[in-house]
Amino acid sequence: MIGRDREAFLAIARDCAPDFGPATARAAFLVAPDGFARAEQSAGDNRYMAAAEGFDPGLASAQHRELQRALSALLPTVCFAGDPDTPDALFPNNVYATAPGRTLIGRMRHPVRQREAARADIRAFFREVLGYAEIDLSTQPHPCELTGALVIDRARGLGYCGLSERCDAEGARLMHEALGLRATLLFDLAPGEYHTNVVLAVLAGRAALICPGGFADPAAAAAIAAVYAPHAIELSPTEHAAFAGNAIALSPDRVWMSTRAAGALSEASRAGLERAGFAVAAVALDAIEAGGGSLRCCVGEIY
Repeated sequence: MIGRDREAFLAIARDCAPDFGPATARAAFLVAPDGFARAEQSAGDNRYMAAAEGFDPGLASAQHRELQRALSALLPTVCFAGDPDTPDALFPNNVYATAPGRTLIGRMRHPVRQREAARADIRAFFREVLGYAEIDLSTQPHPCELTGALVIDRARGLGYCGLSERCDAEGARLMHEALGLRATLLFDLAPGEYHTNVVLAVLAGRAALICPGGFADPAAAAAIAAVYAPHAIELSPTEHAAFAGNAIALSPDRVWMSTRAAGALSEASRAGLERAGFAVAAVALDAIEAGGGSLRCCVGEIY
């Protein structure tokens, strides 16, 4: 099932056992912020991006290296070299996504990001080193920016896809089918939002961080909350603006976010995460956040 019908989605989601696949990834991959700078095309629909003078490439590189070091203590984390011709490439989860045995390559909206899909080394890593089948969506006309647009409950095979200029309904259908999901709920993001993973995080299939202000229709946020109650944590506008919704669980007991995001968490949000069994792990990423994304955007998952 894929569509906007919330009741039909809930009828399926409520009965889905957590047997679709592993709830968290077995490894992660990053792309270094080499040539990190403001990409004017991307800035056109990313209100979180700083002005050009707000970019510090040296600090971004150091913080990115520390992110890899921190994640590597938890699970294998590989990092590919960046490219000055692709200044947004440090957010690879929009371009490459995996499911067991296969790799998806997304169709990016902006030409500056479409270049990332042509990386022969990243494609070869998944195809030749891991032996994954390749599903290439990058040459068809419908934008589908993978796990930026589509937040996935890997344990239950559920998808949450916010539609915007970065992903249309047909792009959502292509991702849903390529991943073989059981059900995907479609909804419009609020004006000014570009990716679902800035306003929603599903944590190891049992909890969710939800920024209601990021949804055009509050009923869509409420429907998602119903799936994860009592562990649906509603984030305030302050938490939302600090990228607290751009978080990821890479193990069953820890949620990762930036230091800025963690610092913005309210006592109620922290308590909600604790009740759901999650400790908060944070990495300083303020230089990287100038690029309009935060920790989850930096992390590609390998299933």
